[in-house]
Amino acid sequence: MPKGYLVANIRVYDKEKFVVFSGMAGPVIKAHGGKVLARGPNAKRYEGNTTGIVMMIEFDSLKTAETFYLSDDYQAAKVVRDECSETDLMLIEGAE
Repeated sequence: MPKGYLVANIRVYDKEKFVVFSGMAGPVIKAHGGKVLARGPNAKRYEGNTTGIVMMIEFDSLKTAETFYLSDDYQAAKVVRDECSETDLMLIEGAE
């Protein structure tokens, strides 16, 4: 079964509140078996002009990634994230 991936680009404008979000989201990611593959603001951007923190999280399947994203615990964290940042977020199934 192919893995599922969450890919996000997050433009943070309130760093203190974002720390609160991270503290809420981290345990939920772990509880759903998520593994952070990449995270940070220093992506080498060769095309486009989007800035921010890039994040890639691997889950056992796309369904697991969706279950994580739609969970009550993550949705509570998302409320905080929405108050401190703008986010582009997508879920995608792995190629294999």
